[in-house]
Amino acid sequence: MVRTIQEIIQEAFNEVPTITPEKAKEEQDNGALIIDTREINELVLTGKVKDSIHIPRGLIEFQNKETNPNGVEGFTKDKKIILYCAAGSRAALAGKALKDIGFTDVHNLGGFSDWQSKGLPVENIA
Repeated sequence: MVRTIQEIIQEAFNEVPTITPEKAKEEQDNGALIIDTREINELVLTGKVKDSIHIPRGLIEFQNKETNPNGVEGFTKDKKIILYCAAGSRAALAGKALKDIGFTDVHNLGGFSDWQSKGLPVENIA
């Protein structure tokens, strides 16, 4: 059965629960890992969530410690993982990919602008 990209994205949104920016910040303060799934050029233009880790959507399955011993420190199944991108679709797809490989505590923050609109801390990378 062929599915449209919209159907695939909707399935990802259905499987990965959303989290508010305020709750994401609270969870980050309690040890959750926030991951920016955008491309580097987007981060250069806008900055990123303070203390978040940058892993582009296309590398998410390869940069965690579960599938790669040399992956990002702390990116393990026992951590709460919070993902975001520009609008939420890449974060949802990344979250579904993580769930497919056994991560269970995965959430979609949505877009970077959602975080910014709440006045939460950001940092420049350039």
